[in-house]
Amino acid sequence: MDIAQIQPGDMVFAAADLFSDGEIPGYAEGALVVKAGTRGVLINTGHYEEYPDVEFYLVQFEDESGTLGLSLGCWAEELTVNANLT
Repeated sequence: MDIAQIQPGDMVFAAADLFSDGEIPGYAEGALVVKAGTRGVLINTGHYEEYPDVEFYLVQFEDESGTLGLSLGCWAEELTVNANLT
């Protein structure tokens, strides 16, 4: 399955470490928010007004205990459907 084919409720993984852009409450700009390989679930998709032709993904990632917690907006290249990143 390709990222472009995922639907809300599908499992995804962070394809790389994800860092704060300074807009995430509780995280300083540049802070690690989600480690590569962290499992999450797709909540919704959409587009930013500035980039109407590029899909954007709202993903709720698991925390260290395996509980769904933090929701992040992600670009397609930041996600994978493959649990094996190596």
